[in-house]
Amino acid sequence: MPSAVNAKEIVTCYLGLGSNLGDRMANLAEARRRLGQVPVIKIVRTSSICETAPVGPQDQPDFFNQVVQAEVACSARRLLGHIHRIEQEMGRVRTRRWGERVIDIDILLYGDETIDEPDLQVPHPQMLVRQFVLVPLAEIAPKLILPDGRRVAEAADTAGGIRWVKS
Repeated sequence: MPSAVNAKEIVTCYLGLGSNLGDRMANLAEARRRLGQVPVIKIVRTSSICETAPVGPQDQPDFFNQVVQAEVACSARRLLGHIHRIEQEMGRVRTRRWGERVIDIDILLYGDETIDEPDLQVPHPQMLVRQFVLVPLAEIAPKLILPDGRRVAEAADTAGGIRWVKS
């Protein structure tokens, strides 16, 4: 069970943002804006935006992806609640696993916590194999140590297949 964060305690977390429906650039900007409006979330750093082919079903548009570093003054569970609300308000509809979406916001890392619950897994279980996470994460936090012990910059060196998008 994740620990409850004292309102005065600040936790550094990393969030992955993705969009492949509608105006993808605007969707990422709107997600960042909405995250920044939550009183317990402060966006500290944002990566550049990259474009990648979808994971899973290939009969959908390519994704724009970005990683943001945030300081949060709430539990991972409460952060997930804020994320789900933002996704819903922006029109996310969950139709199929790894399917198309207006916005997707994932908690990649939440401090050094490990959480393994049916609807909340931190570190994100797929982050170490997704270049659209590793490369933007390496851009904003190259010395960050990943759950497997490598620096994120090392892990990102082996990643390929992304295209940078001018924002």
